[in-house]
Amino acid sequence: MHLTPDSEVFAQWGFFKINATLVYTWVVMALLLIATWLATRKLTSDREITDWQNRLEVIVSLIRGQIRDLADTGGDRYLGFIGTLYLFIALSNLLSFVPGYEAPTSSLSTTGALALCVFCAVPIFGIAEEGLKEYLKHYVEPVFIMLPFRVISEVSRTIALAVRLFGNVASGSILAAILLSVTPLFFPVALRALELLIGQVQAFIFAVLATVYIASGRRAREEGVKPGS
Repeated sequence: MHLTPDSEVFAQWGFFKINATLVYTWVVMALLLIATWLATRKLTSDREITDWQNRLEVIVSLIRGQIRDLADTGGDRYLGFIGTLYLFIALSNLLSFVPGYEAPTSSLSTTGALALCVFCAVPIFGIAEEGLKEYLKHYVEPVFIMLPFRVISEVSRTIALAVRLFGNVASGSILAAILLSVTPLFFPVALRALELLIGQVQAFIFAVLATVYIASGRRAREEGVKPGS
């Protein structure tokens, strides 16, 4: 049993390794690309649409609705980013029922990369909305000494986001593997189903937290300019 797919190396050239995390990440990305192509190759606004387009519209509508509930206003600009995060994590965890597959989200390198994407998205969306100068001003308001505290807050939030997803996915896989070896058939099957459900919940929670982080940064900046307006 591998604690993380990082430890399973398929090929290596010097310092460069192709491990299970990379391979399964590419598999998930390929499946998402294929599904997206099938859903968008015959897009139409007519009443008669393909089954793939119908499924895509349902998924997009559900994600957009959740983002709008969390972000109040302007949430549609986050749809592409948050939707991609959610679909990648959800599919990564859902494929856990395939024999031999290990979810790349059970690797801290993957969850760290996803959290880093969220960390970078916060200033990117902020700068796109307000401009570089106005965005950077909130780091030193009301006084310059607040700068290190705000930076530490965002870094610690990113680390917590990565560790939370990694811990929940990895612990579920380890527990299922242990019980599978010491208990009868039925209980591990039920536990595997529970693990898949938890994986989908974790994808939802990660997407929600990413939305909250991005939206809360905008709200904080808006509230910060109110006293002087």
